[in-house]
Amino acid sequence: MCSMKCFKTYDIRGKINDEIDNNIAYKIGRAYGELFSPKTVVVGHDVRLTSESLKLSLSQGLLDSGVDVFDIGLSGTEEIYYATFSLELDGGIEITASHNPIEYNGMKLVGPKSRPISRDNGLAEIELLVEENNFSKPVEQKRGCYKKINILDRYISHLLSYIELVQMKPMKLVINSGNGAAGHVIDAIEKVFNQKMVPIEIFKINNEPDGNFPHGIPNPLLPECRSETANAVINHNADIGIAFDGDFDRCFFFDNKGNFIEGYYIVGLIAKSFLLKNKKERIIHDPRLTWNTIDIVNKYGGIPVQSKTGHAFIKEHMRQEDAIYGGEMSAHHYFRDFSYCDSGMIPWLLVAELVSNSGLPLSQLVSDMIAAYPSSGEINIIIKEPYIAIAKVEGFYRDKALFIDKLDGLSVEFHSWRFNLRVSNTESLLRLNVESKMDVDLMQEKTKEVLGILHSS
Repeated sequence: MCSMKCFKTYDIRGKINDEIDNNIAYKIGRAYGELFSPKTVVVGHDVRLTSESLKLSLSQGLLDSGVDVFDIGLSGTEEIYYATFSLELDGGIEITASHNPIEYNGMKLVGPKSRPISRDNGLAEIELLVEENNFSKPVEQKRGCYKKINILDRYISHLLSYIELVQMKPMKLVINSGNGAAGHVIDAIEKVFNQKMVPIEIFKINNEPDGNFPHGIPNPLLPECRSETANAVINHNADIGIAFDGDFDRCFFFDNKGNFIEGYYIVGLIAKSFLLKNKKERIIHDPRLTWNTIDIVNKYGGIPVQSKTGHAFIKEHMRQEDAIYGGEMSAHHYFRDFSYCDSGMIPWLLVAELVSNSGLPLSQLVSDMIAAYPSSGEINIIIKEPYIAIAKVEGFYRDKALFIDKLDGLSVEFHSWRFNLRVSNTESLLRLNVESKMDVDLMQEKTKEVLGILHSS
């Protein structure tokens, strides 16, 4: 039995020809079909040079398991989500490695209604079936059917249903697709804007999909990947800058001065956008940075609800609470009307509408939040014994804190500052986030203090 290295907590990712290849992709298709017995599954792929061949091998595995396969071609992960829930299919699989280095590829899997498939609800069983490789011989008469379909028009209509196009004021946007999969969606949205005479001008950069990624891997979380978008915002005198990762399930924002905006404050903006139209709705947030989100949700008549970090936890909590929106500071944004899934397209449409309706520049909308609740941003720390280090930090602050919460790692709250310290779900790292109330110096001082305790461990 061959051990698989590409199966992670939430998805499948690995180095091409070392940890994942066409043969493994075929077996994953067989395993998915055998485990879940779906009748219909939609597949798609990102722009990586190996993605289409992996998708075809995966499809063969599904077909040999008796599954009808619908192929939407080049797509982002959220297009798979949309196709699965809107067409009422039994599952969906996107071939993507998102923001990982060029030598990687992988898959994201969902079941009916686009519910995520992760290690605790099927992914571990798929891994075992792939390792055992004990599949029955395909029977030709029972093979599924393969069909290419196009969902783009109905998907675009759904995206644009979140905003009022007729109320949009003149605006300039810079949109950087990073040579990833987002380009065709941006083109389609721009076409609708032009047809309906929406006064939004889009300046597109790196819009053409290219699996060689000539402008670098699309990962705006890395500071070195931000300058091109920031400079374009300044050069075009744009109101907003937007940049995507490789499968555009996340988008990242730049204000009208070219400044990168931390995802934490975008959660507050989108929460406000929904609550201006829908009072008393529940908003889900993660525990890493919370005060700004809680303040905005309370101010605009909503109900803030905390969830563990990670898309599987957020999506499940949203379903339990019937929340209209959920946001993570990592730039994942989830929407009830999108079957509680994350989208990278809906957020920028909502932020553009909010800026248009407010009459204020994005820099001002964000600066008010940053001044009220300055934050450290996420700091990643490599420590050999992370849980021992967390226990040491807890011991240092236990008698001084107003409140300690262990829903997700260690959250410690004081009158004027708080922090969250947790072990990453996906990497061998400790992640620290610190925020304060209207006191940048205090936030910086306490960040150094917590780091000092950790490094002395």
